[in-house]
This record gives sequence, structure tokens and C-alpha cells, in this order.
Amino acid sequence: MFGVDIGGTGIKGAPVDLDQGDLADERYKIPTPHPATPQDVIEGVAEVVAHFDYEGPLGVTFPGVVVDGVTRTAANVDSGWVGLDARKMLSERLGRPVVILNDADAAGVAEMTFGVGRGRGGTIILLTLGTGIGSAVFVDGHLVPNTELGHLELHGHDAEKRASVKAREDEDLSWEHWAHRLKKYLAHVEMLFSPDLFVIGGGVSRKPDKFLPLIHGISAEIVPAELQNNAGIVGAAMAAAKL
Repeated sequence: MFGVDIGGTGIKGAPVDLDQGDLADERYKIPTPHPATPQDVIEGVAEVVAHFDYEGPLGVTFPGVVVDGVTRTAANVDSGWVGLDARKMLSERLGRPVVILNDADAAGVAEMTFGVGRGRGGTIILLTLGTGIGSAVFVDGHLVPNTELGHLELHGHDAEKRASVKAREDEDLSWEHWAHRLKKYLAHVEMLFSPDLFVIGGGVSRKPDKFLPLIHGISAEIVPAELQNNAGIVGAAMAAAKL
């Protein structure tokens, strides 16, 4: 199977070994076009797939709410995605069956199946920290789709505008300063959902020692994602396998 992960800064994909829950080949990544219009992004997806000469069903993640193949929100991409039948457009352009789903939901399903969430019950919240903040909420292993907790209001701001990796980079924040912001965000989410476990995903999950030891006062366990930034690709491929 094959998965493609559309992000605010990059479009990346790879074939996936669903027996092992890992990439079967080194992923291929290209920059997300700006503006990230549907036509340009779909051409980017086609380029990633063509790199591998892959011909089968395809799973694609999207950074926003996706309902029955229609993209309902577009926080970090062009507004032309709102209300678009993206599944139909992708399938027609690529000439194959396509499933499209929320990027954090895909990452969460992969992490619950092959990563740190495997075999865990209770309430688990995966947060993907990158250009924005994506979220996937699981209750006893069951996904609550399209939660978009990165858009909770925190101190008068969209939370992802304060606590995403992009916010840290744009404002040149120290790890300590950013960890303080992230702690406030986690405390807010914890107050609302009382999770047993937070899983921190996205590219920053490769550097947990930089910030996790600086976060105190959260009752829930906090761990980095085991699949790191490949979780979305794996989750997309898992969804494609059901086509």
C-alpha cells in the first residue's frame, strides 16, 4: 500500500509495509506549493506517487476536517479546499481509487496500531506539532474523528498560533519558552478531556529530550510518537488498504 501526507510545508509519501507498520522505502518529499491551491497540491501528490511508479489504491492525508471525501476546513492551505470533493479530484487526476482523511487522525490510527498506543485503553490524545497542531482522540481504541483541537482558543489566540512548531520557529523561541507555551496548551486540553495519555507527534517527536523534560504539572502521561513523522503516511496507507 501507499500513503501520502499533505502538510503545510511539505508533501511526502512512500510505500508502506502494513505487516510491520513502517515505510517499505525511503519517503519522497517535496515542498507544499504556496499558495497551496487544490490543483497545485494535487499535482504535488501526483509527483510523489509517480516517483515510486506506484499503481494501486492510494491513501492521502489532509490538514483539516474531511467528511466523506470532502475537505471542510483549510487552516494552513488555500481556502479553495473548503467544501471541495477532494477525493473525486484526486481519484480523477491519479486514475485510481483514493481515500482522503484528516492528517492527525491518520497518524493517530497508525500510532494506536503500531506505536505507543498499541494495546492501550482509556482516553488517548495524539497531537501532531508542526505548521499547526493536529489532534486525534481515541476512547478505548475508538477514534473520534476530526477533532481539530489545535483551534481551541488559548489566551485569546488559536492555540496553534502560540504552541505549534511554526510558532516556535517564527518567533525564534527557546525550547524553554516554547515548552512553557506547550504546557499551557496541554493543561487546557487536559482540563477539557482528562486523557490518560498524550502522544506528541510530528517532526518534533524526533527531539523529545529538548522539551518534554521541561513540561511539568500535567497529570496525564506524555510520550513521543513511536512512528514519529512517518505516522501520517502509515495511517494513509492503512486507509487505502480498506478500499
